[in-house]
Amino acid sequence: MRAGLAGGLSLALSVLPVSAECLRGANVAGGEFGELSGQYAHSYIYPSRATFDYLRRKGMNVARLPFRWERLQPELNAPLEEEEFQRLDRAVSEASHLGLTVILDPHNYAKYREEMIGSDGAPVSAFADFWARLAARYAGREDVVFLLMNEPANITAADWLPAVNAALAAIRDSGADNLVMVPGTIWTGASHWFDPQDGGSNAEVLRKVVDPQGRFVFDVHQYLDADFSGTNAGCERAEDAVVALERLTGWLEDTGNAAFLGEFGGDASVECYKGLIRMASLVNSRPDVWAGWAYWAAGDWWGDYPLSIQPGEDGADRPQMVAIEGLIERRSAGEKACAALVRRNGEGER
Repeated sequence: MRAGLAGGLSLALSVLPVSAECLRGANVAGGEFGELSGQYAHSYIYPSRATFDYLRRKGMNVARLPFRWERLQPELNAPLEEEEFQRLDRAVSEASHLGLTVILDPHNYAKYREEMIGSDGAPVSAFADFWARLAARYAGREDVVFLLMNEPANITAADWLPAVNAALAAIRDSGADNLVMVPGTIWTGASHWFDPQDGGSNAEVLRKVVDPQGRFVFDVHQYLDADFSGTNAGCERAEDAVVALERLTGWLEDTGNAAFLGEFGGDASVECYKGLIRMASLVNSRPDVWAGWAYWAAGDWWGDYPLSIQPGEDGADRPQMVAIEGLIERRSAGEKACAALVRRNGEGER
């Protein structure tokens, strides 16, 4: 949410554990809130067990967990800050104990203290170092997924690609074989996937993602409001949003890739309910190329935020939760096995 690959090594066909199902859940915000100088529980907060429990009781099986890179690693190329890591890890443990897969989400827009990744102030090597350190903490856990970065912005796909490949190499060198999610640029919007950029569009450049283990999916976002940012009232471009997802689905088929709809959301209006249902239904219908979705957003501190699905003090469901609840259950054998989470090999595939 805005504030406010097919290159790779040939692999034998293998799959996630039989229990792995397509991922359907929500972003659980709070860890990315506030100024970096702010204190924990005053400026920012990690989700409560009660919030994770609510999502799990609704049938969700994944929580996308935002946090700030700078808080977890206050100095580049230095050890992780242990007190902050313990806060993050406590949230991971509570969610996983309830049966939720956790997507670790450095919510930084491809920056570190306002320095763009790839610049002198935030070298690609430092980004890779961060991921090597964090990945080693969760190596081998099927219930922890690594999202490289939230919504890279103001960077071209051509400049972003070296950071992606360096981070993937570092993760695998750390011994972690976890699933990795790779975002594109221009806020990784489906509606911008084919937009021309210097050096090539996401659709062109991200064919060159290299994962030594071939175990990644793309992280894609799509909102339904006037500029697809999720910051405006209404869902007047719901039809365009669905078309963008349909076009991206075709690209996934053509390139042998898979994706995860990491953010989508809308306010409490009929046009939004209808759009959300169409988008989740599209993803649900294609478990061969879509690994699932996460609604934006739940979180203990949202208050009256119009996109929130956090229940109010009375415990009542928000209208958006009512709208999407019927789409959470994984009904078919295909949805439960989720072919999008299968490692592939062969020309044009991961």
